[in-house]
Amino acid sequence: MSESTPPANGSAQRPTSGSTQRTTGRAGESAQRTYEWLRPSPEEHIGWDVDVLYGPWPRHPHDTGLDEVRAHLRQSPVANALALSTRGPLFDDEAGNAETIRDLDDCPELLPVGTVDVRDALTAEDRLDELAAAGVRFLRLFTLEQAAEPGFPGYRRVVKLAIDRGMVLLHDGDPRRFGPPLTDRGADVVFLDLHAYLLADFLLMARDEPGFKATTRMLSGPDSIERAVDAVGPRHLVFGSRTPFMDISPQTMKLRYADISPDDRAAIATKNVEELLA
Repeated sequence: MSESTPPANGSAQRPTSGSTQRTTGRAGESAQRTYEWLRPSPEEHIGWDVDVLYGPWPRHPHDTGLDEVRAHLRQSPVANALALSTRGPLFDDEAGNAETIRDLDDCPELLPVGTVDVRDALTAEDRLDELAAAGVRFLRLFTLEQAAEPGFPGYRRVVKLAIDRGMVLLHDGDPRRFGPPLTDRGADVVFLDLHAYLLADFLLMARDEPGFKATTRMLSGPDSIERAVDAVGPRHLVFGSRTPFMDISPQTMKLRYADISPDDRAAIATKNVEELLA
């Protein structure tokens, strides 16, 4: 039988030596080529993803519910994640926090994250007390959606209350704008939107702020991860995918192929968040 002739029974041929394999689907569908380098490897294992949402999002064409997000994560190298319902930041922080805690109660791979509407900081103390009573350690701020600036009184109050309670801030926005007001306060902050173009300024702050961390999601430069590890060590980076709005696989592959040691990779993928949870 020639290589171009399919088996009589229509089944896929056993792959020969090489790096690709063809699989067949239903009748009439074209074969799909699978490349070995696309298969998840141990170097792509992510112990903790700090940036996961579920629920409606007006700028996104599809509302992704919790079940769909969980199924998506199960098919990825991500083992555990910090997650919250979008109801909190978009509609009602009190109801959204309660929904997140309730929804994730039987989701062992997901840890609830709380939020506070910085536009209504008068209620922030009650919201933070509720989160503390529920054992929630992480507070996510949505300054872009809520049009908050670093100098706004409501923002300053929310941040102070959260830091005084020992909460970890998951912070959106430009670290160059929101980082300086958080320095010299002993704060644990994970910046979720650090872009490769802003990396140098973040590293200057991280030199003096052991609690400052950033996700690798937007570190798209060819050596951004390596540069950060060389400058301040791996402890200042964590993994955050922005699931379900971003694809996970390019981000795990970026960490997989970064020219860093296995210990550094494990710190970024898992251990740095475990230290925050301790």
